[in-house]
Amino acid sequence: MLRRWEREGAWEFPRLDALSSVLPQRWWGFPCWKILSVLGKQEAERKYETLLNHLSHPPSFTTVRVNTHLASVQQVKSLLLDELQKQFNGISIPILQHPDLQDILLIPVIGPRKNIQKQQHEAIVGAQCGNAVLRGAHVYIPGIVSASKFMKAGDVISVYSDINGRCKKGAKEFDGTKVFLGNGISEVSRKEIFSGLPELKGIGIRMTEPVYLSPSFDNVLPGYLFLQNLPSAVVTHVLNPQPGEKILDLCAAPGGKTTHIAALMHDQGEVIALDKIPNKVEKIKKNASLLKLHSIRAFCFDGTKALKLDMVEDTKGKPPFLPESFDRILLDAPCSGMGQRPNMACGWTLKEVTSYQPLQRKLFTVAVQLLKPGGILVYSTCTVTLAENEEQVAWALTTFPCLQLQPQDPQIGGEGMLGAGLSFEQLKQLQRFDPSVVPLQNTDIGSLRDARTEDMIWLANKDCIGFFIAKFMKCKSTQEKDHQK
Repeated sequence: MLRRWEREGAWEFPRLDALSSVLPQRWWGFPCWKILSVLGKQEAERKYETLLNHLSHPPSFTTVRVNTHLASVQQVKSLLLDELQKQFNGISIPILQHPDLQDILLIPVIGPRKNIQKQQHEAIVGAQCGNAVLRGAHVYIPGIVSASKFMKAGDVISVYSDINGRCKKGAKEFDGTKVFLGNGISEVSRKEIFSGLPELKGIGIRMTEPVYLSPSFDNVLPGYLFLQNLPSAVVTHVLNPQPGEKILDLCAAPGGKTTHIAALMHDQGEVIALDKIPNKVEKIKKNASLLKLHSIRAFCFDGTKALKLDMVEDTKGKPPFLPESFDRILLDAPCSGMGQRPNMACGWTLKEVTSYQPLQRKLFTVAVQLLKPGGILVYSTCTVTLAENEEQVAWALTTFPCLQLQPQDPQIGGEGMLGAGLSFEQLKQLQRFDPSVVPLQNTDIGSLRDARTEDMIWLANKDCIGFFIAKFMKCKSTQEKDHQK
């Protein structure tokens, strides 16, 4: 089973060393002695190394959510099968409907493919662009950092990712650390890319032989599909929004979960989406418009200030809001992002990893006060640290006696991790998606032909991004406590 990246002619994993210095002090966001007492030193270090290895590779499946507000899953699946036949030149790739998430389609990723012939002409792309290419994207011009001296439109180009960010913009060659992503055909010349004219924005290199073969969704079935990681779709089903309810997505950009909430409500009710960055709010509005969902209202507003205690009357549906205004709240909190895949350019520091906990608690406190008695609060992150996940749950249950941890449906991820003082029963009510629990895959067409559907679904549930979900119910009003003071 192939587990390493091809670099300079050899398969070698690009180590994510930025966290290596963190391990002796804090591992996954909490004191090392805790993890050692739970797992033992060798097991803790093994899990750490396995996690870093998995984070540098893409998940085994591309996940897309069908916008059931506009079309049925079967209609979209049929259209998507036709599209994949075109993209993969007649190669038959199965599309699976998830049995527990009926609006989710799964497409196996082929790779890593190691017999791709490298070309004389090279292009170097930034790490973020490289991550996108590994998940099926073409190379857009802004992502190109360097290109060979005589590269012209129509040339076959080998594309590499500059995982350490050392390549200078416009360089003609680069001898630093680079990871091979595959081959493509240049749509523009080097001169056009680096001419100094107003920045071009279209496709610069159309990938034809990527190391990981995954479908491109550039302008594919717009309005009918939304590219979304599997756990990100699970969290909205766990929230279980109902038609007619008033729901808050406290940290909503770019709008994937917001639009999913509205779709599950059949666009009946009110979905309030907040984000404090203007261009991200515009992205939410654009996605809502594209998917033709009219129940969404997006505002540029800081979620930590979304509660207004001294208002005599409501502000006509705009933030800040009166206490206990919402039936359900999703807090997909800002986090260290240590579950995102692929990530070949680890830039985490101990200070960064530990900086999110206070902000998450501020947002959580606001969410509890904005939630109606009997309402549901779902907390989620796309990270694997204990400090941002199970420790936050333990803190919440101690700080807010009005909250009760709830079982989740669907329960697709594993249970929570030991180390935060939660009981075994409480850990079973959490969902932790840990990509390192299964071996890295080496998928080819032949293995897909022989694979059973249930085995592929099982793998899709396991080999995804790192993610965490906790579900709470507010059992009594927090206003009563405030009035007694």
